[in-house]
Amino acid sequence: MAVTLQQLTQWKQSGRSIISLTAWEYSLARILDRAGVDIILVGDSLAMVGLGHSSTLPVTLDEMIHHTKAVCRGVQHALVVCDLPFMSYQVSVSQAIAAAGRVLKETGASAVKLEGGHPKIVNIVQELTIIGIPVMGHVGLTPQSVRILGYKQQGQTKESAQIIIDQAIALAQAGAFGIILEHIPSDLAATITDKIAIPTIGIGAGNKCDGQVLVTADLLGMSSRQPPFAKSYVNLKQVITDAVQDFTQEVQHQKFPQS
Repeated sequence: MAVTLQQLTQWKQSGRSIISLTAWEYSLARILDRAGVDIILVGDSLAMVGLGHSSTLPVTLDEMIHHTKAVCRGVQHALVVCDLPFMSYQVSVSQAIAAAGRVLKETGASAVKLEGGHPKIVNIVQELTIIGIPVMGHVGLTPQSVRILGYKQQGQTKESAQIIIDQAIALAQAGAFGIILEHIPSDLAATITDKIAIPTIGIGAGNKCDGQVLVTADLLGMSSRQPPFAKSYVNLKQVITDAVQDFTQEVQHQKFPQS
């Protein structure tokens, strides 16, 4: 059965950890779904791992929709969430509604994710949820703000930690069904997780969140630049290299095909 928003809240209440990974195409999404992943995020990390950009900023809404369609074709169980890319929702509520509406109408995804907890963003989240578009929030290190924040850990001072707490509370009150906490101290993530009724999904935020997410390219050892909080569970880059080299050798020595 497909994962629902209500299940996510129930899992938080029962202490059952939520598993999330990213996908950017059909084959990978199908594998993740059948492996039992709860949330498949079509993240704007697509810009870097799938399209070769140096940040998430260049990816467009049309590109996100294109790849989310492919992911959704491979998924039967997981909840698919699509990132709204940079400058597809920040201008106005009407722009955000149009972008999020396209995602849900055209892709088959169940929800959208957007970054930040500024009052303007909180208002956008509220307006989207009022008209029936499920929204996941994202606070802490927000990669779309890389030009301002860089990639360093956020919430290290008492003042900045309180801002992130207030943002998470505001997003929950605005109707977000969950919040990603990225690259913040573990004690801060634990505090937020205790303070809000919706699930927190951590990435570089310690093990006290309600769930964890990784960029799948990092998990598989395929990234060219991996953040310090990620973990590779296999060196798939080397596995693929070895397979290609074996194929090359067999073709060159006329061992493949055998006849």
